Amino acid sequence: MDLTLLLTMAADGFGDRVVVGPREGGLTAARLRALAGGGAAAVRAAGADAVLYLAVNGPAFPVALFAAAYAGVPLVPVNYRLGEDQLTGLLAHHPRALAIVDDGLPVPAGLDARTPAAWLATAAELAEQAEAAEAVPTDGPAVVIYTSGTTSAPKGVLLRHENLVSYVLGTVEFAAADPDEAALMSVPPYHIAAVSNTLTNLFAGRRVLVLENFDPVAWLQLVRREGVTSAMVVPTMLARVLDADVDRSVPSLRSLAYGGARMPRRVIERALAEWPQVDFVNAYGLTETSSTVTVLGPEEHRAALASGDPAVRARLGSAGRAVPGIEIEVRDELGSPVPAGGSGLIWVRGEQVSGEYAGSGPVVDERGFFCTRDHGRLDAEGYLFVEGRVDDTIIRGAENIAPAEVEDVLLRHPDVTDAVVVGVPDEEWGQRIEAAVVLAPGSPLTPEELRAFARASLRGSRTPDRIAFWSELPRTVTGKLLRRDVVAALGDRQPAGAA
Repeated sequence: MDLTLLLTMAADGFGDRVVVGPREGGLTAARLRALAGGGAAAVRAAGADAVLYLAVNGPAFPVALFAAAYAGVPLVPVNYRLGEDQLTGLLAHHPRALAIVDDGLPVPAGLDARTPAAWLATAAELAEQAEAAEAVPTDGPAVVIYTSGTTSAPKGVLLRHENLVSYVLGTVEFAAADPDEAALMSVPPYHIAAVSNTLTNLFAGRRVLVLENFDPVAWLQLVRREGVTSAMVVPTMLARVLDADVDRSVPSLRSLAYGGARMPRRVIERALAEWPQVDFVNAYGLTETSSTVTVLGPEEHRAALASGDPAVRARLGSAGRAVPGIEIEVRDELGSPVPAGGSGLIWVRGEQVSGEYAGSGPVVDERGFFCTRDHGRLDAEGYLFVEGRVDDTIIRGAENIAPAEVEDVLLRHPDVTDAVVVGVPDEEWGQRIEAAVVLAPGSPLTPEELRAFARASLRGSRTPDRIAFWSELPRTVTGKLLRRDVVAALGDRQPAGAA
């Protein structure tokens, strides 16, 4: 099975339904298939061995995704926000690609580059000439996504057709969406969520809209104008929407998924209270797992919020339970499974899991499990609590400290809107604990008062040695904290407003 199966089913099942773009002027499923066939003809005519996508999201993206699948070559969505040197180096890995590139972005000489508008025009022209597209059999990857490279050089994650199709078939019911349903994406095309949401919403029959440059007011207006029924955001986006000093009503919204970073308990509790009609879903996954591997569903959100049992209420901070077809193990440093409640490395297995990188092949173990490099724990009912990346662990005086544990405590303070905890080199302890915190506007809180607040819930060895107040934290557009930048900024300096 390959990705073209999903598009064929959509075009045959509800071909006249708009599945991409606004209600007026958007692409129907049948038109998307025709354009993908024309795009595939263009790829073959160019002799390309990949389709590079170096542009903002829009109709050209799903056409490129399926055109590549029909042509039997991978789609390679590239981060257009990379610096010129890093971008040029990455593109050099694909000298024979057909590239879809926004105006003004640097590309190597000799690369077959076309603007999104030119790409769509070519696809439309060739679609009129070609018969119904047939996929070229391939055992190669369907998509290659480069990791962000925040701690090392970007690595190309290979996602094969069977990985992505398995994810879609295991999590979505075909044609399950009502004709009036519309989904809003606010993630760039080089993120796995853009690929997975394009596929799952198409398969469900749901129209997809994109807000490439996120703005909370524009997001709210688009939801109301287009009657958006479901949306996906990262936690910082949701916090900004809730803080917007405008009409925040979303009468059409039925479901809101979030992920990509840890959600502050205060933010999700406020969202549940402000939009009681909305079903909230927390999704955890990685590029290497074709997106979501665990989900905390709507009823679990409501049950956790209403429960007087601390263990049940704590699940509001969990990533939920495994989706169908996924197995999860938490293992210690020696590779042995730990009992329920114990902390360790999160390992996952399932058909949707790739765990494969360009140039190095699969990195799964002999049983097919992939190490996520995330620390976490499973409770007795199978709820997964993600505690952070292995590389983020703070080692203070031979004691391992998960930043998430300290961040959760800081975020409980009503004046704290964002927080990050990092380990900074220290001659005596190896690392000391420092925090950068964003306060609510006008808060009179001092760093020492916040340290005392944290100390009431944490042992002295886990309380931040120093707290700095910042206006904002460095994050990617997908909400990922740039901890390396925080460590570099804190260093050995004593920032203003620090304790």
